[in-house]
Amino acid sequence: MKNESKKYTFKHHTKKMEIKLLEKEDISEELQTQLSQLYLQLNSELRQLPLTSILEASDCIDIACCFEGTQLVGIAMMANYKVVSGYKGMIEDVVVAEDQRGKGIGRKLMERLLDQARLRKLDDVLLFSGHHRTAAISLYKSLGFHLKSSGLYVKKMKTV
Repeated sequence: MKNESKKYTFKHHTKKMEIKLLEKEDISEELQTQLSQLYLQLNSELRQLPLTSILEASDCIDIACCFEGTQLVGIAMMANYKVVSGYKGMIEDVVVAEDQRGKGIGRKLMERLLDQARLRKLDDVLLFSGHHRTAAISLYKSLGFHLKSSGLYVKKMKTV
């Protein structure tokens, strides 16, 4: 599925921001470097995969990016998959640069992924968030997400 309406812009005060869905041809060494630096703010111990390998199957993932000029200031990803219970999207790795928080960038990234979920006709969109991330949880609730009563279990398959 080709991404319809790939990008849109908004302003925060006088600064123009652009939200776009990343395509393989958008990937550069500079973008990969900016992404690596941004992800350190999420988790400095996170082992990062290169964008080129993530976008190998572009119908399985949507990557929404926010740029101020050429600077990457936010990113959010949604993995898409099919199971017996339907077609799902899992939002992961929502990160906004510390000096850019409070400007609505996280909301715009999430809205862009939810627009893409509607285009893909997903049945459900899921996400996980740490209980301590109160601002993020407020954002997710305002977008219509609610806490499920089930638990999340994780088994690490690789050691770093």
